[in-house]
Amino acid sequence: MNREKTQDFLNELPRMREDLPFSPAVLKELFVQTGVNSMSSLEQVGDTLTHDQGLATRILSLANSAYYGLQADVKSVQRAAAVLGMAEIRNIVLALGVNGLTKNYDMPEDFDLTEYWRHQFLVAMIAKELSRMREVGKPDNMFTVGLLHDIGKLITAMRRPDDWVAIQELAESDNLTPAEAEDEYWGLDHAIVGALVLKSWDLPADLVEPVNWHHAPDLSPEHSNEATIVCLADTAAIAVENPEGPFVARVEIMCEEMEMDAEEVLETAEELLESEDVEQFIRHLS
Repeated sequence: MNREKTQDFLNELPRMREDLPFSPAVLKELFVQTGVNSMSSLEQVGDTLTHDQGLATRILSLANSAYYGLQADVKSVQRAAAVLGMAEIRNIVLALGVNGLTKNYDMPEDFDLTEYWRHQFLVAMIAKELSRMREVGKPDNMFTVGLLHDIGKLITAMRRPDDWVAIQELAESDNLTPAEAEDEYWGLDHAIVGALVLKSWDLPADLVEPVNWHHAPDLSPEHSNEATIVCLADTAAIAVENPEGPFVARVEIMCEEMEMDAEEVLETAEELLESEDVEQFIRHLS
């Protein structure tokens, strides 16, 4: 691959903050207000989100969907934050933002957006459970990282559809994983692409860095444990989605290194795969 073409792609990624379907300032302020040490009130969070009326409307639509199963209608963003929790509101905003990116682009014919979200939510749920099991990171944060871990694949398909197709063909012809094919093609993988975009959105390092290193967690300077959890969650998700493939063995190897029970990890992943949660959320996200 031509290095100049690769560099051009990297140079344009930070400008994608302007592609968000709501103001980047809203997302930045939301993360400040929902941070662990924040003293912001529900009213302040609600005020931030209602600056964009379209976003507030979508939040309420999702909050009242079957996915959450609330007993009474939620009529304000402040109430949604109180009932669902700050972290859940944050994840809704991120999911709506990422999904909204795709509206202005012609995606490759073979890119299945529903399948993309299905995998993202499955990895997010597994990562949250593994975080609890291993007491690594904050479970809510690990869910968010899982939700975002493959955003680089989506960005590549949006901004460079011909290159995305070429990468899929390379992976198939040479029997490579997507990340390996990307590295062969670009000299970098989707984790780096995604991290550059997330950083441009002013997301905190404890979310950006595990995304950046989820295919090479040992190389992460400060977030190796969190990146390892996402890597295992991703591997376990692929293993239960494709039980005849090589990823079951990879889960076993990773679990042995981490002194975890591979059978328990795979059973957890399979239970989450069979739940209705993912399908319900995807249905209301579109």
